[in-house]
Amino acid sequence: MLQQLISFPSVSRVSNRDISDRVSGLLRDRGFTVEETTYLDRNGIEKVNLVGRRDPVADDAKSFASGGLAYFAHTDVVPADQWSGPKGGDPFMATLCDDRVYGRGACDMKGSIASMLAAIDRVPADELQKPIWFICTADEELGFDGARKIVQHSTAYREIVDGQPIAIIGEPTELQVVHAHKGITGFEVTSQGRSAHSSTDDGVNANVPLMPILQLVDEFNQTTRHDPALQDLRFDPPHLSWNYGIRNAPTAINVTTPQASVWVTLRPMPNIDGQAFIDAIEAKATTLGLHFERYVGGGAVWIEPDESFLQQLAEMTDSVPGVVCYGTDGGEFSELKQRVVLGPGSIQQAHTSDEWISTDQLEKGSQLYANLIRRFCCEPDKC
Repeated sequence: MLQQLISFPSVSRVSNRDISDRVSGLLRDRGFTVEETTYLDRNGIEKVNLVGRRDPVADDAKSFASGGLAYFAHTDVVPADQWSGPKGGDPFMATLCDDRVYGRGACDMKGSIASMLAAIDRVPADELQKPIWFICTADEELGFDGARKIVQHSTAYREIVDGQPIAIIGEPTELQVVHAHKGITGFEVTSQGRSAHSSTDDGVNANVPLMPILQLVDEFNQTTRHDPALQDLRFDPPHLSWNYGIRNAPTAINVTTPQASVWVTLRPMPNIDGQAFIDAIEAKATTLGLHFERYVGGGAVWIEPDESFLQQLAEMTDSVPGVVCYGTDGGEFSELKQRVVLGPGSIQQAHTSDEWISTDQLEKGSQLYANLIRRFCCEPDKC
């Protein structure tokens, strides 16, 4: 299944229609009803979200209005323009080598999807007493737009919120329980100049008005790195992790730059969101007559590690609930009170030029997910 899923070049800049149709078919083959919702992204490209549900079929099944297990994944992947996997070649043609499956999306996160599908096959449908939900979003790699659309427009997602199942965000954690992660937000400040041959004084360099913005960004970055009141030591690194750069158009060195922008991202944490700094930079940009645009971004997640469901998961995985600094769709699903990030593969392999997942992690992921289905969707004496 993973080899099939990798074969779909579902980079975020194109439609995920084909892979969504395939996943929908795999779910329907397993007795799921599937809600499909679509939207057009900012470039007018169709994107597809799926919410599948498999209900108990046994005559003696208890009420399944609440509880159960909801698995969340995304079908888009980052670009693979600089692929260096074994044997070179096509990043969307899976390669099995040394007990690893190489290919774009193998780790983030088509391997997780395959593990969950295989786990569903391990638990007979007539043993279910609670529903299994299987959610696949678009555009996770481009600001969590698909997850946001599901929250806003999916009728099936409203049913999940009403039922409050255990919600597994299947991103790569090496099958360790992750109860919290940072969010991501940011902005861009754009300046307009006038192009001319750089040997003359006829042009206006758009970079010049941006210098005060860059200075302010660097000042705030240093402040958040050194002020303990602006840090959360539960994360590593414990600060807002500012990242920034400059875009120029065009880039020819003999043309005075007619348009330039400063882009900035930062990683909010619970109770430390950096919004006061962003507001101050926006005010400065307005004073300078520059265009300011906020990024939508995604929210942080924090579930208290002593919650009973987390303790159950920690026992099942022989792990201690931990935190990570990357973001997931989970930041958009704040109405779900029993969220956890838990999936096969390592984030160290995600987005790399030779992305891979080990067959051992795939198998262990499938075993764990099957055990989760048994724990949260079956009667203990029947599974």
